[in-house]
Amino acid sequence: MKNDETYSISELATYFGITTRAIRYYEEIGLLHPPRSEGGQRIFSKRERIRLELVFRGKKYGFRLEEIREMIQLFDLDPSGKKQLQKTIEYGQGKIEEVSSRIDDLTLLRTEMENLIVDFQTKLNKLESDD
Repeated sequence: MKNDETYSISELATYFGITTRAIRYYEEIGLLHPPRSEGGQRIFSKRERIRLELVFRGKKYGFRLEEIREMIQLFDLDPSGKKQLQKTIEYGQGKIEEVSSRIDDLTLLRTEMENLIVDFQTKLNKLESDD
């Protein structure tokens, strides 16, 4: 990446390992707002790069793009970050509940599978002893 903190769309795509189309899509849905050069090329700043980092962090934790956009836009409305943090905590608590529920479901599934394996092993042992 360049030291002057502006990037082309292809530089950001390479940096994040995504397609330029993905970046254009994020712009279309309002996650990014890069200015244009006189020739019409997007000029991405450090601010836009950081926004992309936030998008990918949000996606990693399972947030929908709508939620990510809302959290990012809240910072634009309240530069103190208070509203953004409040919304992020609210969404984060919901994600923790979702993850906990999935963990419970998977734990139950594992227990059921372990019990089946024990039953199958018992049946196999019986069949082998009958031979």
